[in-house]
Formats: sequence, structure tokens, C-alpha cells
Amino acid sequence: MFASDISVERREEILIKIAQKVVDLRLTPVAVVMLESSKPLSFVGSQMMVFLQPIVTSVFPFHQYDEIAALLEDRANVEALIQKIEKLEDGRRDRKG
Repeated sequence: MFASDISVERREEILIKIAQKVVDLRLTPVAVVMLESSKPLSFVGSQMMVFLQPIVTSVFPFHQYDEIAALLEDRANVEALIQKIEKLEDGRRDRKG
């Protein structure tokens, strides 16, 4: 599967779901630093996910795994994920304080 095979609506849905989970778990700073530092290696990381897919999906029932791996091979999607995480975190802070 390639990132171009995923519709824009599905891409947004997946990225928002990941971002929301990161914010809910209060991992925003760690996730942003990790994603920023891994942007140059995003393609290599996505290929590692493809390599590990049989192992991961045999242990965890994760049907979106191949879509996430395809999305993360494009740096623009990594940047979009970072922006979504930061936007949701700002919203969480505004509601809290």
C-alpha cells in the first residue's frame, strides 16, 4: 500500500485519531520531539513497520497498521501529524485553564 492509495478523508481520520490518542495519554512533548527528530528517516521507519507487520499484527489486532505505515513514509504526513497533535494539545490546555 502507498500513501497515494489512501483518500484525503481517510488520511485526516487516521492522523486525527493518532493525535487524539497522543494528547489523551499526555505524551505530546515526547511525541513531537520524536516525530520531529525522525522526519528525515520517516521512509526508513515506515519500511521497518512494513518489515515488522507480521509480528505486530499477530500479537495485536491492528487492522490500520498498513495504512499508518504508508502514511508515515511521507514527511508531509509526519508534519501534518505534528500540527494536529499541537492543535489538540492547545485545545486541551484552553479547556483546562
